[in-house]
Amino acid sequence: MGLVSQAVHDGGRHVIGVIPKTLMPRELTGETVGEVKAVANMHQRKAEMAKHSDAFIALPGGYGTLEELLEVITWAQLGIHDEPVGLVNVDGYFSSLLSFIDKAVEEGFISPNARHIIVSAPTAKELVKKLEEYVPCHESVASKLNWQMEQQLAYPQEYDISR
Repeated sequence: MGLVSQAVHDGGRHVIGVIPKTLMPRELTGETVGEVKAVANMHQRKAEMAKHSDAFIALPGGYGTLEELLEVITWAQLGIHDEPVGLVNVDGYFSSLLSFIDKAVEEGFISPNARHIIVSAPTAKELVKKLEEYVPCHESVASKLNWQMEQQLAYPQEYDISR
């Protein structure tokens, strides 16, 4: 992520890194690029990233990447956000996952409209072009306002702006 952050920063864009406080000693090993925002936990990390995002992009990664990826896809399916979710499918890294999702659509577990939340391309350049053309086409289940209020009630300490 450091190389991606540096490239975005060098391209003149604002970079915000959101990290749970407990992971800072392990994950922040060198000089940081842009703004680093420390949060209480992983849930707050994702909520904070969602507040500042025009799109979500996943690069090849492990369990953490998959967990965050599936949550933002679910949030889009529920109508919590309308941003696209992009996969940089380097050397077909995400092809098996996309096949699994296509099978879930075929079997009726995922609606065809929800399948279109995910945009993929083999290169970052191609993906950005597709993300710029993205138009949400899913059914909204929960309004953003209701979702934000639910989160504030469930996690009041995370929304305490006096800290």
